[in-house]
Order: sequence, then structure tokens, then C-alpha cells
Amino acid sequence: MTSTIEDAKKLPASPGVYLIKDKENSVIYVGKASSLRDRVSQYFRGQDSPKNRMLVRNIEGIEYIITGNEVEALVLESNLIKEHTPRYKCTFAG
Repeated sequence: MTSTIEDAKKLPASPGVYLIKDKENSVIYVGKASSLRDRVSQYFRGQDSPKNRMLVRNIEGIEYIITGNEVEALVLESNLIKEHTPRYKCTFAG
């Protein structure tokens, strides 16, 4: 399980889905990425919003699932969000 920037840099540069977990091992965020390494590493750099700062403070670990492409990642992300109903939601509207 990933929990630091050093761990994140070791992730594959493959498309996939990541699940951020808290200290109770509950999924608090589900996201997709075209490069798991690049996307997960971003969480450990400067957090630009209050939501991201709070999310990072609550990270105990990050699990990931590699997919064949970004479309598969999108579908899997949607299914995992429905399954886990994470506390933090994506607020992107565009």
C-alpha cells in the first residue's frame, strides 16, 4: 500500500484506478489516472485547496488497480465509487 511520495514514485506509469484509505481502512476517495505514478504523486506535492489538504492529512494508504486503458479506468472508477461511497468526491465540472 502506498502512503508517501517515495512510494507513489514507485507506482507504474500505467492507466488505472486508485483508492485512498484512512486509518480505519475505509475508502475515502476513488480516482482514475492515465498514469498512476504521476497522478498519485501529485497528492504529495503542494496541496492547493482545503479539500486536498484535508484529504492528504487523512491518507493512511493508497491501493491501485491497473487497467488496460483510460476507458476501462473510467468505468471501474464509476463502479468503485458506487460500491464504496467515499467521503471525498471529485468536484470537477467541465
